[in-house]
Amino acid sequence: MSQLLREHAESQFADELAALQKADTRERPTNWALSPWAVVTYLMGGTLDNGFAVSAKYIGNRRLMETAVSTLATDRALLLFGVPGTAKSWVSEHLAAAISGDSTMLIQGTAGTSEEQLRYGWNYAQLLSKGPSKDALVPSPLMRAMEQGKTARVEELTRIPADVQDTLITILSEKSLPIPELGMETQAVRGFNVIATANNRDKGINELSSALKRRFNTVVLPTPATEEEEVAIVTKRVGEMGRALQLPGEPPALKEVRRVVQIFRELRNGQTEDGKTKLKASSGTLSTAEAISVINSGMALAGHFGDGVLRARDIAASLVGAIVKDPVQDAVVWREYQETVMKERGDWKDLYRACREFE
Repeated sequence: MSQLLREHAESQFADELAALQKADTRERPTNWALSPWAVVTYLMGGTLDNGFAVSAKYIGNRRLMETAVSTLATDRALLLFGVPGTAKSWVSEHLAAAISGDSTMLIQGTAGTSEEQLRYGWNYAQLLSKGPSKDALVPSPLMRAMEQGKTARVEELTRIPADVQDTLITILSEKSLPIPELGMETQAVRGFNVIATANNRDKGINELSSALKRRFNTVVLPTPATEEEEVAIVTKRVGEMGRALQLPGEPPALKEVRRVVQIFRELRNGQTEDGKTKLKASSGTLSTAEAISVINSGMALAGHFGDGVLRARDIAASLVGAIVKDPVQDAVVWREYQETVMKERGDWKDLYRACREFE
């Protein structure tokens, strides 16, 4: 087992990518490691003609993934948009891994992201001693992707200041990056494209200019449509992460996963799953990713401080922490949910009592 805490997608799923490459006979765009069909198969999972099973990386609408991959096969950049926790970064990483065999050409967007981080910087020791030169230039991941015909990733695009965002306009429209200090430019090699992510909770922070929006095709990743779909996602990811983190104890019982998912969905939607009881909505996102975190934390508690079997008491502490983000508003929402929903469900008494211990 690798000593790395988290391997890049192209390393973690190298056997699947190799099997797909070997079986893939369809046309591939220039500098793509796989055909668009094989990229979607890698994301959605399936069984190849030789019987090799490819695991699903994304559980959801296949057409969304087909649209995303088709976009990247053109000269349009891709913007993955949605609420936090809808697997935007996860999908972005796996798309880059399948298309370019390299998901590491990444720029993490923050309020402090500068234009140099998107374009290029300088080795100031060489710059001072020899002046501007190609040797003194420090290319950004975006510039390296242009030179190598690979996929670059920009995470949390709307977190980047608007004037810095607009650095992308020339790159996406002209497929070139001017370097005025050297009187030259870097032109993108075939295969180059950009995947950006943004979440709708950041809407209004740093709005994309209309000129930049036009350079992207937007694919909205929704929250899981059904409880069964969300349970399947959480179960799969918890199993993968449990093995990667070497958590002791047994895999979580489906009952516990289903309860956490149901609580999150009901508080997220403002009503019980049967629609009979209206609820106050939580201020947090209560995303699928947070549900995975709650179960993983519970598994760690059960494994290290219990008998290895995940029970209600192991889940309760992380569950309260995930839901009560605002100590005033969310505390009221959570207490009401416990008293009107959890307490009334006969097989939830253990979870109700465990959660009350943390008040």
